[in-house]
Amino acid sequence: MELTPDLLLRAYAVGIFPMAESRRDHEIHWIDPEVRGVIPLEDFHVPRRLRRTVRRGVFEITADRAFRDVIAACAQPSENRPDTWINPTIERLYRDLHQLGFGHSVECWQDGELVGGLYGVALGGAFFGESMFSRLTDASKVALVHLVARLEIGGFKLLDTQFTTPHLNQFGAIDIRREQYRQLLSDAVPTAAEFPPQITRQQLHAFLDRHGHATAPVGDMQDAGNGEDTDG
Repeated sequence: MELTPDLLLRAYAVGIFPMAESRRDHEIHWIDPEVRGVIPLEDFHVPRRLRRTVRRGVFEITADRAFRDVIAACAQPSENRPDTWINPTIERLYRDLHQLGFGHSVECWQDGELVGGLYGVALGGAFFGESMFSRLTDASKVALVHLVARLEIGGFKLLDTQFTTPHLNQFGAIDIRREQYRQLLSDAVPTAAEFPPQITRQQLHAFLDRHGHATAPVGDMQDAGNGEDTDG
C-alpha cells in the first residue's frame, strides 16, 4: 500500500503513527503503543525559570514559517541522539501534510538563525507532537510553551507526545493506557479547533499565569538537541 498523506491522517485518527528504524532505513513501521504519552493541556506546567525566559522574549517565535527547516533539523543526528527515526520518506510526507494545512511547526530564532523548534500534526482538536530540536539552551522548551499556548487558545483537547521523556515530564507529561488514549482521541478528533499562527503578548502572559503552578513530574516528541535542553 502506498504511503500517502491521506493514509497518514487516517492512521492518526485511530491512534497509529509511523516510524523508521533509522534515518537510513527505507521501511516504515506502524506504531500503536500499549502505553501512550500525553500532556493534559489543562495540567501543563511551565517551570519558574522557563517562565522568566519566555517573558523576556529571549527568542523570536514564529509558527509555520520554516516547517521544512524544522523537520530537516529534527532529522539530523546530534550529540545525544546519533540516529533518528525520520527517514526521507517520512520527511517528505510530513512536508506534504504541512502543504495541506495539517502539519505545523513552531520556530525559535536568535539573530536571524533558527536555533530550535518542533513540528507535529493537527487533526480536529488533537495535536500529535512529532519531534523537536534545540541548538541553544531552552530553545525547544520555549517552542513547546508557545505550542501549548496556541493549542489552548485554538480550542484543542489533546496533545499526544507518543512517549514520555524526562524532558517532557517536567511539563506534566504522563503515560496512559491505549484504551484511555483512544477514548481521548475519539473525543478530540471531531472537535473543531484552529492552530493560530500568531498569539498576542497579552495572551501569552495570561497563559503563563495560568500554567505556572507547581506540579510533580508524573517526547515521541523526541528532542534532537545538543544535550543542553534535557535537564529540569
